[in-house]
Amino acid sequence: MNKIMGGLAATLLITLTLGACTPKEEAITEKKVIDVNEEYLSAVDVDYAYDFTKSLEEFKTNEKLGYRTAGSEAELKTGEKIAEEMKRIGLTEVTKDEFSVDTWEFEKADLTFLDENGEEHLAVLGAYQVNFDTNGVKDLEIVYGGKGTADDLANLDIEGKLVLIDINQREEWWISYPAYQAHLKGAAGVIAVQEAGYAEVDEDALNAQDICGPDDAPAFSMSQTDAKQLKKALEASENGTMTVQFDAKSTVKMDGKTYNYYGKIIGKDPESYIILSAHYDSYFSGFQDDHAAIGLMMGVAKGLVDSGYQPEKTIIFNALAAEEWGVSNTRYDWSTGAYNQIFNIHPEWVGKAFANMNFELPAYEHTTQDEIRSVYELNNFLTEFGKTVPSVDGVYKDGISVVSPLRTWSDDFSFGIAGVPALRNDFQDSDFMRTHYHSQFDNEDTYNEKAFKFHLNLYGLLSMHYDQTAVVPLDFTTRLTEMKKVIDTDAFGQAKVSSEQLVAEIDKAIALAEEVNTKVAKVNDDYFEALTKEDTEAAQKLYEESRELNSGLLAAFKYAEDQFVRLTWEDVQIFPHQHAQHNITNLALAIEALEKGDITTATDEYLWAIDNNWYAYDFDKEVFDYFTDYVLEAPKEKLMWGEGRIVGHEDLFDTINSLTDKGDQADADVSAELATLNEVLERQKVLLQTTTDEETIAVQELAKQLEALK
Repeated sequence: MNKIMGGLAATLLITLTLGACTPKEEAITEKKVIDVNEEYLSAVDVDYAYDFTKSLEEFKTNEKLGYRTAGSEAELKTGEKIAEEMKRIGLTEVTKDEFSVDTWEFEKADLTFLDENGEEHLAVLGAYQVNFDTNGVKDLEIVYGGKGTADDLANLDIEGKLVLIDINQREEWWISYPAYQAHLKGAAGVIAVQEAGYAEVDEDALNAQDICGPDDAPAFSMSQTDAKQLKKALEASENGTMTVQFDAKSTVKMDGKTYNYYGKIIGKDPESYIILSAHYDSYFSGFQDDHAAIGLMMGVAKGLVDSGYQPEKTIIFNALAAEEWGVSNTRYDWSTGAYNQIFNIHPEWVGKAFANMNFELPAYEHTTQDEIRSVYELNNFLTEFGKTVPSVDGVYKDGISVVSPLRTWSDDFSFGIAGVPALRNDFQDSDFMRTHYHSQFDNEDTYNEKAFKFHLNLYGLLSMHYDQTAVVPLDFTTRLTEMKKVIDTDAFGQAKVSSEQLVAEIDKAIALAEEVNTKVAKVNDDYFEALTKEDTEAAQKLYEESRELNSGLLAAFKYAEDQFVRLTWEDVQIFPHQHAQHNITNLALAIEALEKGDITTATDEYLWAIDNNWYAYDFDKEVFDYFTDYVLEAPKEKLMWGEGRIVGHEDLFDTINSLTDKGDQADADVSAELATLNEVLERQKVLLQTTTDEETIAVQELAKQLEALK
């Protein structure tokens, strides 16, 4: 068993109150903190959390591979199982929230072929969220299509055939692009082999991702092992094609239903919330992603209940459906359950929720330093808390770090932009993402009991830590400082745009935020002292008196998320001005390279770096336009959490392709391309001025809100 090291009681929360206590009061306070924390640490049960994690594999969409996909029978039954367990462990007001979702049932995809020696070979394939039904075993021709680009498929006859392609979705493009390219040429479907980027753990690994494309452009996933055999057979065939037997059924239905579930530990204040969340849909077995996260959430819930902890606020444990995928034919097709939960089903939680703690892949030591990823405003609060968490021997020897901002890969992002200060246990910088993630090797073999125990301790204690604050501990200086830090004065100078007023307004807002921080710290110190002295009357008085301050802080946070969170075309969070700033830099360098006659550097290093749906440049214009328009012109219900987050778009498809064609020409005439790029550069300069002006006004408004709070 794990040996818990360190005296949490001596540091957690006490550091806020020692200056206000007499030696006798300090001793009483310390004892009470020891009691409440040790009671939780003694009650929390890692074996329970593991056993419940494993039990979630009971229901499957695909008998051979697993899968519990959006709106599938397996997902629905798993949700009901979680709800029953919530009731069993003592959560109350267990609630089933229905929402609309495009559903996906993936039953099978078995491909049989004769290898180069004439022996029958069965390949069990993974799938993407598309409609494809062979209605039993069907003979289909298959050809090899390289990477499935426009050039690769240009001279291939793929009408009605399966196309085998290689793909690296991390370094190159997403599956939707070659799948749609092949679809436009009449292919029956694409079979993708991960050559790198994901599923690197084993040559037998399959990979699954969200499709981000239409449901009628089929795609499946094949292991490298099976692909090697199939490629050899194709090479040995007379004309590079052969007949295979395919037995597949993948069904997408629009506007179906699925359900989020939550249970509560009711606090003294039933209208202030701390929300813990994890998703229960999965690819393959989904042990880490995300069944262990459900196990972690339920383990924290059971630990708090069993320890007898009586919260001040109401703690909500939210099991979310349809995280991996839930809406067809959109760039933003994941986190569907979380988006619906906080934007459409329970928008009233915004302004009442102190925090969302979201869990992903938590039973694995991703790095030697455990990371908490949070919104900017929680960074300092969590950094101080992290110093107090007890260590577990043999795991996270380098302690805890806190990183910001949130990323879009998980449900916490939806909570954050809705106005709930959010965080998660981080996982994205781990080798696990290249090796096991979204493959059948994400199973119990990856289980690290010590990492799981560490997170059960950390997030149970953090739940109580939040519960013992009267005011949400938001520090706006972190976001504002980062906004100033990412101003590129060279790009601003190139555009002849001044950043002086923006910087001045940021500095004013930081000064006001620091005053607010002092006030918030004083309120929370006094509140915690009253709680630890069991001075219920004083604690309640402080709590009630600080409601307006708390509401104002949460409103300011929501305003900051609305005004300052934008996304690149690769879904990376940026400040609004960074879009044009980045493009100006790369356009200027591309123009300079072209003027020197260096077409290759201009295209490969600079023009491809412009934030502009670059994935699609290797495909036909129709593919590029399709995947551009479905972001720029899609309705709100398709865009979900991506709505309004893209800053701009410049169509450089023809220019880049023209330059690519001229790349090998000596003394190529690129005057037309230079003229186009100079026009684009001027528009980006105007956009930088516009976004800078808008940011300046937004910072001024945020400062007014902070002024009202100080």
